[in-house]
Amino acid sequence: MGKRLKEVAVLVSKNKVYTILEAATLLKETAKAKFDETIEVHIKLGIDPKQSDQIVRGTVSLPHGIGKTRRVAVLAKGEKQKEAEAAGADVVGSDDLIEDISKGKFEFDVLVAAPDVMKDLSKVAKILGPKGLMPNPKSGTVTFEIGTTVTELKKGRVEYKNDSFGIIHVPVGKASFEKEKLVDNIKALIEVVVKAKPSSSKGQYIKSISVASTMGPGIFVEQKI
Repeated sequence: MGKRLKEVAVLVSKNKVYTILEAATLLKETAKAKFDETIEVHIKLGIDPKQSDQIVRGTVSLPHGIGKTRRVAVLAKGEKQKEAEAAGADVVGSDDLIEDISKGKFEFDVLVAAPDVMKDLSKVAKILGPKGLMPNPKSGTVTFEIGTTVTELKKGRVEYKNDSFGIIHVPVGKASFEKEKLVDNIKALIEVVVKAKPSSSKGQYIKSISVASTMGPGIFVEQKI
């Protein structure tokens, strides 16, 4: 543990579970890096991540975004391209976009595709997959609702999905956010994850919830919202 982390770690009790407002206040006090640290929420679930019917995955539109405007690319044809452009997509294309991807040209952070062009993406699936950029219906990035999806992604819609240990990790803002905005975003995430409980999951669903800044200590928070 570095000197800076030791100094801020003493502000957080490892044995206490804080309210979300208390945690948001502590997050701002412990984020002392020279850059605007990202705030992440970590939710440990009581699921069996090896069972496909217990995977917890979805999207949430955070009320105040994540403090970063993502570059959105859209793969579509015809009128759907015009819809994407009108909604503010950063990159719009079809065969030309696939060609750029095949050459390793990525001028976007998230890719949205219309269902009728998904078959064309098979050519670059091995490139997009490892980068986490392959569109997926479960993440809402394969859709005919192109305009709405682009707008939501630009405003701060994020995806959540449990990892191999049954833990969800999601960015919910920046340390520079007002604490009230952090509270709103954290509550919004917890609410959708609670509602996403798989019917096959038995016992305690949420084991713990913690928040932390990029360089700060973890802070356990109450599950009630």
